[in-house]
Formats: sequence, structure tokens, C-alpha cells
Amino acid sequence: MPRPQIFRPRPAENRLVLRIVTAAALVLIVAGVARAEPTYGIAMYGAPALPQDFVSLPYANPDAPKGGSLTMGDLGGFDSLNPYVPINKGRPPYWLGPLTVETLMGRSYAEPFTLYGLLADSMETPPDRSWVEFHINPKARFSDGKPVTPADVLWSFETLGTKGDPRYSVAWKKVAKAEQTGPQSVRFTFSAPDRELPLILALCPVFEKAPFDGKDFPDTAQQIPVGSGPYVVDKVDRGRSISFRRNPDWWGKDLPFNRGQWNFDTITDEYFADGNVLFEAFKAGLIDVYRESNPAKWATEYGFPAVASGQVVKAEIPSQRPSGMTGFVMNTRNPLFADWRVRQAMIEAFNFDFINQTLNGSRLPRIASYFSNSELGMQPGPAAGQVLADLAPYKDSLLPGAIDGYALPVSDGTEANRANLRKAVHLLAEAGWQAGADGVLRNAAGEPFRFDILLPQGSGDMLSAAQIYIQALTRLGIEAQVTVVDSAQYTLRTNAYDFAMTSYTKSLSLSPGNEQTLYWGGAAGKQPGSRNLMGADQPAIDGLIAQMLSSTSHADFVSAVRALDRVLMAGRYVIPVWYPKVSYLAHIKALHYPSILPIYGDWDGFLPNTWWREE
Repeated sequence: MPRPQIFRPRPAENRLVLRIVTAAALVLIVAGVARAEPTYGIAMYGAPALPQDFVSLPYANPDAPKGGSLTMGDLGGFDSLNPYVPINKGRPPYWLGPLTVETLMGRSYAEPFTLYGLLADSMETPPDRSWVEFHINPKARFSDGKPVTPADVLWSFETLGTKGDPRYSVAWKKVAKAEQTGPQSVRFTFSAPDRELPLILALCPVFEKAPFDGKDFPDTAQQIPVGSGPYVVDKVDRGRSISFRRNPDWWGKDLPFNRGQWNFDTITDEYFADGNVLFEAFKAGLIDVYRESNPAKWATEYGFPAVASGQVVKAEIPSQRPSGMTGFVMNTRNPLFADWRVRQAMIEAFNFDFINQTLNGSRLPRIASYFSNSELGMQPGPAAGQVLADLAPYKDSLLPGAIDGYALPVSDGTEANRANLRKAVHLLAEAGWQAGADGVLRNAAGEPFRFDILLPQGSGDMLSAAQIYIQALTRLGIEAQVTVVDSAQYTLRTNAYDFAMTSYTKSLSLSPGNEQTLYWGGAAGKQPGSRNLMGADQPAIDGLIAQMLSSTSHADFVSAVRALDRVLMAGRYVIPVWYPKVSYLAHIKALHYPSILPIYGDWDGFLPNTWWREE
């Protein structure tokens, strides 16, 4: 038999074959079907810090004992048992979702934005991240014992994106095709490449489809979703408390991601209408842990017997996350606050230094920008370098301060705050507001400057700050008053943007992404129930969010966020107050947490995730 011939191209043929192979590879890459390998984790930039065979998350104790109970306390109440229906359908218990429902991948809070396998044991996405495919762990089970299937994943994603809380719609609108690609695999193809979208989808909740068959999802506010998480709902006292028990048959208890986490047998969350009552409940031993927001109280009001005897321990947890934004937000849909000069006047009139001294003993720094306390925060002075280049396309629509620099006013610390009030008077006059002989500030039509500050029950120091602020506004001829409503009424009014000014808190991460369009994107501000309470609507905001999302290097990403930070601060939408560089936690001595802390500090992923009870 003749020997088989082996084709060995000559040098010229070698070059031809190389061109053919390269061209074929390019076709495959363009088609989005090549250059993707299954992986155990994914980072927004770079590679995951943990190896594939990691034992546990760095801030979890894999040897933590299991057992015991934890009782926490929250302010407000709840009137819904489904965390995923639209927000106008009711307010759910905070912990219902995180304790009972899982996602395809889990977030490590030891890194800015990195995910590792959870319901999905692997995933793949090409370099341009134009699609993502998840392989569901065949061991994954819901709490009723049924397997987690591709159909459950696809239904959960589509339902949340089209009928659920609006925060899920932003990502879903970018999905051009969702399909099952194998017995345990699902693929999502995007309408355009998006670096963050694979991570966002990996964090989308997955719950069982069958219990919702034949039902209109937005009308299921009283139906508890069946999830695959470590806990199931045990008891519900509607609006007052909810308790969870650890599922002894939880499928994921031995996953590396979960090792050392979810250690309590039972977790109870008690709700209180008033912050003082919540604190007294902690002192009386009715709850096990208490977060103190006021450093002055932390220094002076923790001498009660349980602390003195060592039965209660005080802990200070540092954080490297951005300050976020807390303060009083002005609704620019209201004609009173449509003019940036009026908003700046409101900021000038807020005597932060005096209020901070009165309420906090000057122990808390002021929030300087939305991303302060991190590398993402805007730098002082005029914009320069890549930040200036990022702002340049929008220079004609930017408000003063965005390019040349913006800083919050500083007072002399006295109650009078005369210099800043004079600036406020000048700005108000430029905007058409003048005080008459009766001292009342009016516009050209003779209408008085009058508004309410809407606050929810249990506002604590924000209520005290508002009351001091109102006294300063009176000197300008402005009539302001505080209106306090219960949590349900507050939700209804803020969803409908039925307020002039209200308290505002927006936590931000070290990896801001698609959620930014919900917080201050122009389209979101026109939809009832969005997080864009201020009604921000600037081309620069939407453009810089898009640029941030398309950045392929960490340096470009940081520049885009710093530019966005400048635009938001120059928008003068919020009167910033203070933020803690550490979290103040008091807890019974039987509670423990690992010595290694997440970079996000006392945030998601810390309490109750990694704590345990040991008498």
C-alpha cells in the first residue's frame, strides 16, 4: 500500500495558508463565535485575583462554626413579599432577596468588581464582550428540591427585564437574543458590545418559574419567590418582622464561594418606626447588632451597662469604597429649583460646618463629590488631561464649575454664616428673586419662595439638620417646612416625584456601571419610580456614562468617572452632608467576624454573610 502523503506547504504556500487561516479567524471573531474560553470567574478589568482552586473568599472564615441566631433591626416597615416586582407595588423586607435567592455568579468584595461561580460553574465571553454564555451547575437546586434549569434562568431574566423592578430593564434592553444553547447552558447576545453587561447579567436573580405560571408578575407582590439561596422564609409578621431559617438541604453549602458564609441557623429582621426606639431595643438586648450613624453618640452614649460589662462590643470597620452621596436633593422638575443659581444659593445657605458641629461634634468629613474617598473622585481645580478631553465635547452645555472647578462653600463655623448667605442673596437676585418690604422672597410674578422638605419617618439626624437649615432659609425670606410621612407614603410620593426637596442617599461602588443611567440618566428621570430623583437631564451625563461603559482600560475608566463626577457636582442637584470613613457597629460579644475585612467594609457581603455566633 502506498504511504499516505502528508501535505507540507512550501514557504510561499505557508504565507498563503497563514492569510487564509487569519482571515477565517477574523470572520469567526466578527461573528462572535471565537476567542472565548470557559472560565471560573470574570473581572471588569484584568483577571480575577483568586485562583480557580481557591478555598474561600479572603474575608470569609472557612472554619467558622455554624449555628445560633442573629436578630437585626431596620427602620420603616414592609408591605410586599416579592423583592422583584416594580417598586410602586410595595416595599419588600430588605433581606428577603439576598438570603433566599441566588445569582449565576457571586461578587467578591475583596476586589473592585470581580465575580466567581455560583449557580453557574463556568461562563465564557469574547474579548469584546458582545455575548456571554453561562453553564449552570447541574447540582443547583431550588429550595423545594427542583433543579435550576435554563428555562428558569431565561424566564427570570426576561420577566425582571420587562415586568420587574425598573433597575433590571436597563441591562435587558441591551440583550438582542437570549437562548438555551445546551442542556445546562444559556447564552445572551448583546445589541452592541458592553464590557460590564456579562457581569450585570451574572448578578441577575434567578428564581423558579413554575410558581408564577399563569400570573401577571407585577401583581404578585404578596408571593414569595422560590429561590436557591441559603435560607428560606420561616415567619412573617406583616410590616413588623420577618425571620429566615437556614436550609439544611441547601445545594451550595460546599461551594468555595460560600465556604465560611451564611453561618447562622436563623436570621430575624425586626422593623421599627423610630430610630431612638431601635437603639433602646438594642440596649435592652432585643436585637444583636446596631449600626450607629452619629459619631458624637458613638463617643458619648455607649456607656450603658452591657458595654461596661463587655456583653456588648464596639467595632469600627474601615472602608475604601466611595463616599456616595447623602444630603438633600432638589427636584429640578419643580420650577423653584430649575435654575442652577437657585440651587447654588440653597447650597450656600446650608451651614454645614455649624450643623456638623451641632449634630456630629465635627467628627465626620463632608462629602466633597459623588465618588470622593476613592480614586474615582474628581480632582480639585480645573479639569486637565484626559478628564478635560472627556468633557470637551459637551463644553457648551456644561454648567459653571464642571471644567474650571467646583468646590462646596465653607463657612466660618458660626450660626450666622453671613458671608455665604450674602452669596445666596446675590444668586437668588440674579435668578429673579427679591425680598420685599415684608421680608418675603418673591419672583417677578409676586409668588413667594415656599416649599416643603419631605422626609420619611425615622430620619434622625437628617430631620435635625433640616430644622436648622430652615432657620437659615428664613433669613433669606424663604418659607420652608418639614413634612414627615410614613415609609409607604414616602415611597409613593418620591416615585411620583411629588416633592420639592427630600433626603437622599445613593451608595456607590468602586466599579460604577450601567446602574448610573438609572441614577441620573436623562431617560430615567422621565420615568416614574426611577432613582433619578433630582431629574438630572444633561447630554454630558448620558455621554460620559456611555464612555465609562465602553472603556477598555482602567485609566480611561477612571478619567470618565472623574469627568462624570464633575458634571454631577456642577449640576448642584444635592446639598451634600457627611459620610463616615469607618462604620460604627455595636454587637453582642457572642458575634464574631473574620480579621480580614473586605475593601468595601461594612457593606454588601459583610454582615450577616461572614459573621458567626460563638458563645
